[in-house]
Amino acid sequence: MNRTLFLLIALFCCNFLVTAQEFIRLWPEGKMPNTKGMAMTDSISDERYRRVGTPGIFAFFPSKQENKGSAVIICPGGGYNHFAHVINGTQIAKWFNTKGINAFVLISRLPNSPDLTDPAKAPLQDAQRAIRLIRANRQKWGVNPGKIGVMGFSAGGHLASSLGTHTEDVSAVGDSLDNISFRPDFMLLVSPVIAMDKFAHSGSRDNLLGKNPSQELIDKYSSELQVTAQTPPAFIVHAENDPAVNPQNSLLFYNALREHKVSASIHIFPFGRHAINLENNPGSTKLWKDLCEMWLVEMGFVSEDRVAK
Repeated sequence: MNRTLFLLIALFCCNFLVTAQEFIRLWPEGKMPNTKGMAMTDSISDERYRRVGTPGIFAFFPSKQENKGSAVIICPGGGYNHFAHVINGTQIAKWFNTKGINAFVLISRLPNSPDLTDPAKAPLQDAQRAIRLIRANRQKWGVNPGKIGVMGFSAGGHLASSLGTHTEDVSAVGDSLDNISFRPDFMLLVSPVIAMDKFAHSGSRDNLLGKNPSQELIDKYSSELQVTAQTPPAFIVHAENDPAVNPQNSLLFYNALREHKVSASIHIFPFGRHAINLENNPGSTKLWKDLCEMWLVEMGFVSEDRVAK
């Protein structure tokens, strides 16, 4: 084999090992709730899931030597119409791995699926199941069951905040995971959709709840109205000049957390628009990752030790 061909094959193999991740189905065959039984397939284009037939999580693990025992489920953005699973998922998960944190990118069902009997409930069902699945595999994956959080971008922030505030069990299917807690231990929210009423992102609301939702449904899925003293602590980031999701969403949630004496940290940066991602952020918005990491350590959700205990 000539040297050039050998190098190309080696480069391909290394790239494959870096990018190929384990996909774990959320539901056992025939156990997925809230379905009409239609045969649905995934549709992916332009680095976005447009349709989800098999909900699951992509697992990203740090090395065993660097595993700190914490885990984060990442909910990508996309207005409940699609999932930007690369820029709001894979890239973030790999960053967490460099910090010794286990990361899981959630690919939940989209409410526009014709297979759903209750469209609004499906993303939350899948998110609850994902938390339970990770806790069930805590020993296998080296995860501390008390240090599992959820992160969400934009509409994914709404799903993450819903997971943190809704106490109703909507994911029980009669198997062993039903006895495992679906409550996250912390929330990381970036440019989150929170409100479903006055300050709602209309596209996310319409895609999740339909064009003319009842006030009862609006209130139920307005995360700031669901906060209790038992809601987990939150780290919140938003940009003042966000043209898509009014930063008032983050302020409403922060104030609700404070009213219930739940620990919360909020950072409203002057610039960043609706594009606060891993890299290429303007000015002081670049600091959000460092602040997030420092908050996780400060709150005790990530150990300063190199190896999980």
